Amino acid sequence: MIRTEIYVGLNDQDTKQQKFETSKYLSILRNVCISYKVPFSVNIVEGGYIHESGEYTQETTLVLSLIGVERDVIEEIAKDLCVFFHQESVLITTGDVEAYSISENL
Repeated sequence: MIRTEIYVGLNDQDTKQQKFETSKYLSILRNVCISYKVPFSVNIVEGGYIHESGEYTQETTLVLSLIGVERDVIEEIAKDLCVFFHQESVLITTGDVEAYSISENL
């Protein structure tokens, strides 16, 4: 299976500042994933980013993890997140992952 992660910084592309509380961005991200009916998980991380201009920015970033989701759906989700979060771009990483579930009846 393929695991994809979409990294979405929360600083606005114009103001370079986070406009809303992180919880609002999480709500938007959840609604996007629900609308596409994809299984997902999300992590909140702190990090840094270098703009094409060479400017360095530190910001809160949401990392959306998707396993087994088709590439065209991932790209549509990424485009939606760019628009909704007012980003110049988002980072997408992919890689093979072995995924399985375990359950036990008590």
